[in-house]
Amino acid sequence: MQPSLVAAEEIEHSFQIAASADAAVDRLCELYDEAVAALREELKIYLDGGPPPSEADRRAGAFAYPELRITYLPEGPVPPISRAYGKFSESGIYAQSITHPALFRAYLIEQIELLQSEYEVKVETGLSLQEIPFAYVLDGAEELSLTEARPAELVRHFPYADLSRIDDALPNGERVHADPGVRPLSLFDARRTDYSLQRLRHYTGTPYEDVQQFVLFTNYHRYMDAFVEWAIEQVQSPDSEYTALSAAGFVRIDADTKDPHKVIDEAPWRRFQMPSYHLIAPNGRGITLVNIGVGPSNAKTATDHLAVLRSECWLMIGHCGGLRHSQRLGDYVLAHAYLRYDHVLDDVLPREIPIPPIAEIQIALADAVARVSGDEGKTLKRRLRTGTVVTYDDRNWELRYHQVAKRINQSRSIAVDMESATIAANGFRLRVPYGTLLCVSDKPLHGELKLPGAANLFYQRSVSEHLRAGIETVEILKREGSAALHSRKLRSFDEPPFR
Repeated sequence: MQPSLVAAEEIEHSFQIAASADAAVDRLCELYDEAVAALREELKIYLDGGPPPSEADRRAGAFAYPELRITYLPEGPVPPISRAYGKFSESGIYAQSITHPALFRAYLIEQIELLQSEYEVKVETGLSLQEIPFAYVLDGAEELSLTEARPAELVRHFPYADLSRIDDALPNGERVHADPGVRPLSLFDARRTDYSLQRLRHYTGTPYEDVQQFVLFTNYHRYMDAFVEWAIEQVQSPDSEYTALSAAGFVRIDADTKDPHKVIDEAPWRRFQMPSYHLIAPNGRGITLVNIGVGPSNAKTATDHLAVLRSECWLMIGHCGGLRHSQRLGDYVLAHAYLRYDHVLDDVLPREIPIPPIAEIQIALADAVARVSGDEGKTLKRRLRTGTVVTYDDRNWELRYHQVAKRINQSRSIAVDMESATIAANGFRLRVPYGTLLCVSDKPLHGELKLPGAANLFYQRSVSEHLRAGIETVEILKREGSAALHSRKLRSFDEPPFR
């Protein structure tokens, strides 16, 4: 049986015009909740020995994701608008299947209202041709037990996550949309979004609902310890905007939690590949810290999945090897360009494509270092270097010194790591603003290797200040607002309207 049996002619009557953006999202929530409830009920019936759902119900969209449709058919040409998103490049019908509309409520309303403020549009909601995979509705459905069910039987009768229908062809610029008569509203449809939300739970050990809009990445666990310490202080402070800390291992800390350090330490965070911590603020305006570990593979995995949440930005705050004799341990590197030898994105974003710096983030990172360190003038310039970072997928690149030294010299690179170019390149590919502030922890070309004694001394001195610089950058960006942060550098000439 095909994973989706929804018939276009049978669900077209489900579409209704929405009087406002709020009303549109209300109905998306209603349709989604009805589909989830229907799918859970049919699963329960089948698992209890009853019949499978009928093909007629599936053709009528009983388990279908809702769809948001916006029609823009002006009499004249499309007016040019300079902002990076919330605009049409062409007239036509734009649509997208939507999952978890309650989670994306603020985002959806903002994007719809931006279009309504500039254009005469018709906003409709109804059922899509995509069905919700049964595995995605099991969370929270305690009455459903699959211990006795055979997956092969379930996929015969229920929609499932068919990976042949989930891809990144749209953000990769490989195709516009499956239906040539309808253009996409956003980069990710419901199936791709749901897939990533489930992956986030699996890898981070936290609810995807708790991911905040400003994301920091690090490659060392000591940053996690420092972040947790600072986050607990924020949560316990009556003057803080932060209301809770969601920690790896599915634990939550608020102002009333007793012995929060013990709660976090005893959580099973070691089970998760990329343990994460979310310092929660109203409207998702808090800070998420993800420990991606060492290497570009995890960096790509994390950003691939976080992208569906449409973060305001993500920043790499980690360690690097300094490549200049004048650098000292503890100095900062503000990446202005990237030499990409990480390879994990070469097939979807060829290496010859430049990854531009985002000016607003560059300025915020430099200002944050100055504020946190107290350095200024020549002292700040000596400690904060701006230049090219080379990212390798081989931690032992030093053992190929004669092969790599020439290219490092030609590129004028000032630092080397294993994650920064991956995060920046994927931010460029997936239209999420990015930036990199690294801290020099060794100088491999100048005899200062990362050895236990020197490394521990460096960690004690530098981790806290470096993390605070990342947090201060977020605070600066939050004050400046989203409109200034999202650069047109990230958008192509033919983009979906939504950010």
